[in-house]
Amino acid sequence: MPVDTFDKVYLPNIEENKTEWLQDYLKGGGYDGSKKALEMAPETIINVVKDSGLRGRGGAGFPTGVKWGFLPKDVHPRYLTVNADESEPGTCKDRPLMEQRPHTLIDGCIATCLAIEAEAAYIYIRGEYYKSAKVMQQAIDEAYEAGFLGDNIFGSGKKVDVYVHRGAGAYICGEETALLTSLEGYRGYPRLKPPFPAVSGLYGKPTIINNVETIISVPFILTKGADWFKSYVHERSTGLRLYSVSGHVKKPGVLELPMTVTLREMIYDYCGGIRNDHDVKFVIPGGSSVPWLLPHQLDTVMSMEGVNAAGSFLGSAAVMVLDHTVCPVWAVTNLSAFYRHESCGQCTPCREGSAWMHKILMRIENGGATMADLETLESIAGTGKPNTGMISGKSICALGDASAWPVGSAIQCFRDEFVKHIEEGGCSYRNKRFWMSGDKFVNETAEHHPRWH
Repeated sequence: MPVDTFDKVYLPNIEENKTEWLQDYLKGGGYDGSKKALEMAPETIINVVKDSGLRGRGGAGFPTGVKWGFLPKDVHPRYLTVNADESEPGTCKDRPLMEQRPHTLIDGCIATCLAIEAEAAYIYIRGEYYKSAKVMQQAIDEAYEAGFLGDNIFGSGKKVDVYVHRGAGAYICGEETALLTSLEGYRGYPRLKPPFPAVSGLYGKPTIINNVETIISVPFILTKGADWFKSYVHERSTGLRLYSVSGHVKKPGVLELPMTVTLREMIYDYCGGIRNDHDVKFVIPGGSSVPWLLPHQLDTVMSMEGVNAAGSFLGSAAVMVLDHTVCPVWAVTNLSAFYRHESCGQCTPCREGSAWMHKILMRIENGGATMADLETLESIAGTGKPNTGMISGKSICALGDASAWPVGSAIQCFRDEFVKHIEEGGCSYRNKRFWMSGDKFVNETAEHHPRWH
């Protein structure tokens, strides 16, 4: 087992699964980040965050301080929106952050509001995260009672309000402009860009949108310094990162690691290896929407640049590990059903393309497909790379790309298995727990599939 030579800061006691309320947070230096920010000019805070190299932890990886710097001068009011709509399959890092360390997020909201000169922050939490919303609201109430939020934060005369807003369970609202549309009370449709939210966002005013993990990083950067954050670095990927590891590893969970860790170390050193000592078949390294990696790529460094070099994206750092008993055609059919269901329907390529791909995949998986179907599927999905095929790069938001990339990647990685499905009239695997029937999941009993005992 590896020896950790770094101090965990985001979730040091994740195994205890306890909420850190205000008094405990203050004992550990809580709200020192906000107090430090009150002593600094907004431009200075932004420059410190720029110097740290902090990049967005939600998926795109855009430099946070640079994003803050896009706000137009002397245009007010401004808003901060925290994207806590953690809906990407495989991702489960923001939930423990909110449920175990809610005051760290509030601390980050205050410091960020002071940096961008905003007086209000909205935490948009996915509808299924009932406990997260409840814990965050209770922590916000504690902060108001202590005078850390409101019209006179810490007795400084400055105003910062923080609000919780619950979504209604739509994956599309994880896209930043759809989130804003939903927050305003409308159907969660993405918006055309430009204008970008930093110029015209919530209620048409300048708005900064950052992920939970990104905002929580801010107070640590202010108190420990940009050099501390940069001490964990691989190329341009700085700081510690939370990885959601799931699938067929022996010890799944949320790992806090430097981005110098390799995929092999993550699986075998930190997660104990593969169940029943099976072999890895493929890995989805950054949430369900990214291209797949194969066993010969296990030495990939799990930074943004490292995963990009391997032909995929780190995304939300949701690492799904699948062993050799899994049918890749069934797996991508499962993912395709999700994206078909979650398409908002605004863009024709995404709306029609996601449904078309799923129908073809169903024929391949269940029998009745021809090689012409596979060729059609390849033309729709492309190669699993940006701007290939009929969908990628042709919709307002990235959901179209997200629906196409896994399909194109699966064909690139396992084309022989797609051909075998077609030649044999369906799937020959008999170890799947679920199979697709139309738009429904049908649970097959364990007695038919004893390997799932």
